Amino acid sequence: MSDISYREITRNGLWDNNPALVQLLGLCPLLAVTGSVVNALGLGLATLVVLAGSNATVSLIRHRVTDAVRIPAFVMIIATFTTCTEMLMKAYTYELYQILGIFIPLIVTNCTILGRAEAFASKNSIVPAIADGVLMGAGFGAVLLVLGAIREVLGSGTLFANMDLLFGPAAADWSLQIFGEGYGFLVAILPPGAFLITGLLIAMKNAIDARAKLKRDALKAKPVKGAKRVRTTGSVQ
Repeated sequence: MSDISYREITRNGLWDNNPALVQLLGLCPLLAVTGSVVNALGLGLATLVVLAGSNATVSLIRHRVTDAVRIPAFVMIIATFTTCTEMLMKAYTYELYQILGIFIPLIVTNCTILGRAEAFASKNSIVPAIADGVLMGAGFGAVLLVLGAIREVLGSGTLFANMDLLFGPAAADWSLQIFGEGYGFLVAILPPGAFLITGLLIAMKNAIDARAKLKRDALKAKPVKGAKRVRTTGSVQ
């Protein structure tokens, strides 16, 4: 594809084609580990790294891989970057890695990553492919963060708790107590709460898009001021 629009890539990744809110891909980790901001941020960063790295590599080999082995090759590339990310988390954020558990290696099966490799990276040069990977990862991570923040506040009454698991001892005092001690709305941190809040986020995005479309349609239909030529047929031009 020669006519790459980075503005379009940005809009697609962050809003118009957001992996979590529009494509509805990668919902298993999205709903499973977003009980707090630190969990959401850890998984979001890991996914972004794998997306950007796999997109770049797939773009580099796109002319050298036949159709017969394309998908297996893409899966091997994604698995390699996932393993590297997993090893880095074990080395530097081991406690967070233990909390996230199986959902780090399961990044290999995240449909968002394989989908972007097949739909975009395999058809474009390396710079647009990296941009697509970073922005799709950022869009997915942003939804993780919003969902994690809402569930943590509603479920535990705190925000940014245990951030030292990701950023070290310096982040131990980042926690904010939003509600009093002993507060807890249990359903918010259970799977049903994750489904409900995700559904509300999707509905909110759809409402914003619908309102924006109405405004655009109204501007298009607005009559143009000024003199008009009227033909004998009565049609206005």
